[in-house]
Amino acid sequence: MFTGIITDIGTVRKLDQRGDLTARIGTGYDADSIALGASIACNGVCLTVTDFGADGQGTWFDVDISAETVSKTNIGRNGWSVGKRINLERALKVGDELGGHIVSGHVDGVAQVVAMADEGDSTRVTFRAPEDLARFVAPKGSVALNGTSLTVNEVNGRDFGVNFIPHTKQVTTWGDVAVGDAVNLEIDTLARYVARLQDWNA
Repeated sequence: MFTGIITDIGTVRKLDQRGDLTARIGTGYDADSIALGASIACNGVCLTVTDFGADGQGTWFDVDISAETVSKTNIGRNGWSVGKRINLERALKVGDELGGHIVSGHVDGVAQVVAMADEGDSTRVTFRAPEDLARFVAPKGSVALNGTSLTVNEVNGRDFGVNFIPHTKQVTTWGDVAVGDAVNLEIDTLARYVARLQDWNA
């Protein structure tokens, strides 16, 4: 379980396709704080640490990524490559502050960046959700995009807008965003259950 509050920007250091895809990710996390089997959200995808260590380039950890995960996320759409920066978040611990919203790390689909516009020092980004997920996105509701807990400003059909303040662009990879990017989308768990209840009562 996660909160969507990014705590580090990792870098893909190595990729190895042998059966499943194995990725080595460089991180600013202390190696002593990482454990085998730990869950780390990588661009919003909950992945399990299979190895970790430190070398002259700093701390790193390895994860195995199944073909199913590659096909359902932007790992397959954008294609992770060596040097790519990704948002990282450690799993939530009992007693931690819930600064964002409840995020599972199970990506529901891939949205696309369709427009961008600067508004002062902030940037308004418009995303297009997959048709089957659009009904779960509501104005002033929460979504997780590439693992980041964000508030929806407005919704127009499948399109929805999010405003990125300078701080968010600085401490996440959102400063790198461009039109056409594929983005991991996880809808709010509350929205999912509200929609389910409406279906039952229909």
